[in-house]
Amino acid sequence: MILTFYNELFSQHRLALAAAAAILGLFIGSFLNVVGIRLPRGQSVVKPPSHCPSCKHRLAILDLVPVFSYIVLRGKCRYCKIRFSPLYALVEALTAVVFGFAAWHFGWTPELAAALTLAALLIAAALGDLLYRIIPNRLVYFGVFVGVLLRILIQPLPLWNYAAALLIGFGLLYTVAVAGERLLRKESMGGGDIKLFAMLGLYLGIGNVLLALFLASLFGLLAGIVAIRARRDQADRYIPFGPFIALGAYAAYVWGDAIISGYTSLLGWR
Repeated sequence: MILTFYNELFSQHRLALAAAAAILGLFIGSFLNVVGIRLPRGQSVVKPPSHCPSCKHRLAILDLVPVFSYIVLRGKCRYCKIRFSPLYALVEALTAVVFGFAAWHFGWTPELAAALTLAALLIAAALGDLLYRIIPNRLVYFGVFVGVLLRILIQPLPLWNYAAALLIGFGLLYTVAVAGERLLRKESMGGGDIKLFAMLGLYLGIGNVLLALFLASLFGLLAGIVAIRARRDQADRYIPFGPFIALGAYAAYVWGDAIISGYTSLLGWR
């Protein structure tokens, strides 16, 4: 009876679904902080329990309420008063917003499970790359495993399309990495980026994984231009590509069909 109630509520009231997804996103975002910080360093996401990085005091439940605890404690540890990075609260808030938007956009449909899973994976990958310049293999392999299960059960596109997109995503980024290394005489793209794009194929399909590469490159180029103009003395500074992959991939996942359809119509292809 409870399942029937929620099924009717969320299928008929999209706002309620979006609110519930946003609340879920707050707590998932708190966990993604742990994943994004610990996995790149080869640490367990389970042990030790959440604690202050300075005084090592184990955090209580009231210290771990997403966003709320950060605001109430003014961004400081309750025990040693050291200031926490606002990034923790930002990741929690961002995850809530993305989850809420995904629920509003996809509605109470099977594809919502893929949308929320992909959002969580991309946020964790972007965080790890931003902080440590590492997209952990364990995160990507987990994403591939879950992606395969999801696409066996949920197939907006034929299953072969997702399998081909995985190979295309890997092949494209690997080719770009090899070409960049030969032209620039240094590593231009990390192995984590290549594996991440392979994983994306399982969620996006062929058309949208190609669009994701274009959008990620465009966002990265624009950010690079801004960074060069703002810091001319650090023009050769490394800019992690993971956050731009995440942004481009999710934009392609949500709006890709509309973008591709509009573009082909503009060219008169259909």
